[in-house]
Amino acid sequence: MRHSWFLAICLIGIGGFPPASHAEDVPSRGPLHNLSYDQFRALLPAGTRLLVEAPAIEQLLTDLDGDPPDWKTVYGQGHHDREHDDRLFALNRERDAKRAGSAALSGPVTFAWLGELSPFDQTLGGFSVSLGPKFVSTGWGIVRFKPEEAPGNLVLTPEGQDLVSIQQELERHHRLEIEVLMTGRLLPDETLVYDFSHEEEGRGLIMPFVRVERVDFLRRR
Repeated sequence: MRHSWFLAICLIGIGGFPPASHAEDVPSRGPLHNLSYDQFRALLPAGTRLLVEAPAIEQLLTDLDGDPPDWKTVYGQGHHDREHDDRLFALNRERDAKRAGSAALSGPVTFAWLGELSPFDQTLGGFSVSLGPKFVSTGWGIVRFKPEEAPGNLVLTPEGQDLVSIQQELERHHRLEIEVLMTGRLLPDETLVYDFSHEEEGRGLIMPFVRVERVDFLRRR
């Protein structure tokens, strides 16, 4: 079980991650998809939950854990409350136990992080992509998906007009963000970690953990 102090590790901004053994097995190069979310859904394996907007994420959380935590009670007087960490720890332990064997744990899921492009690299034959987490506000709290091992050495390899338009946009603005869609499986033993936002006092933070198996690059229409 990860304690609240682990949040400091999880909240990583735009920047690269060191590759790990499983992450190295995930294909890290690919084209740019200029699609809406609904159009992109058709590219995913059958039965995949596309968890990029609040309603779909809330439905997953409901299927997994039933109801949102009583954040006000768990928070109490905050970090200065002697029992604050104990209540948070108990919340995670209780929900882990009740979630075991849930049918909602099966099947692939897809979530979005933010990607920032570096200038075109002739050696790589594409644009290096740095990753940063994406936060989604929901009725359960702030949700931030966490890869078990973040894929490294990501390279966007657009062709034709996509290549030209990206190079032109980088020349004009010196930066360009896309979405990095990661598909994989929820971890069965530690699917969700409940914590509190360091940005909004008393606001709940939920981190679903996913073993990533596939990466796609998306610029929404």
